[in-house]
Amino acid sequence: MNLVGDGIHNLLDGVLLAGAFLIDLNTGFATTVAVLLHEVPQEIGDFGVLLKGGFTKKKALLANFLTALTAFIGAGLTLLFNTLIVGAIPILVAIAAGGFIYIAGTDLIPELHKNPKIKDSILQLFFILVGIGLMFALTLIE
Repeated sequence: MNLVGDGIHNLLDGVLLAGAFLIDLNTGFATTVAVLLHEVPQEIGDFGVLLKGGFTKKKALLANFLTALTAFIGAGLTLLFNTLIVGAIPILVAIAAGGFIYIAGTDLIPELHKNPKIKDSILQLFFILVGIGLMFALTLIE
């Protein structure tokens, strides 16, 4: 299940990255930084899940690598649709962004409510604000 979810996740990353670069270079680079910042810890977590699920280190690395390749499929499909359908990029980027908002709203935010300690809630809020601040800083780079 982890590998299927990661494959879909990486496919959406590819759609988002290719679409962002098709919009303009600055948007593409800003999106690349944002994807890298979330992808590195996410892949480390996936590696741990695979190890815990019984994969050897070698098989877990190979499986993670293969699911990462779906980003190229997403990028390729985005480039293909861009040439076939004029104006498809805003739609594809919106779909990819909506997918990430959905994941945050259904999987990540509910996890924050499992620990009701005020200290932990303040720490979580701080890191959410740091993330928003980083995204805002990326818009200034453009």
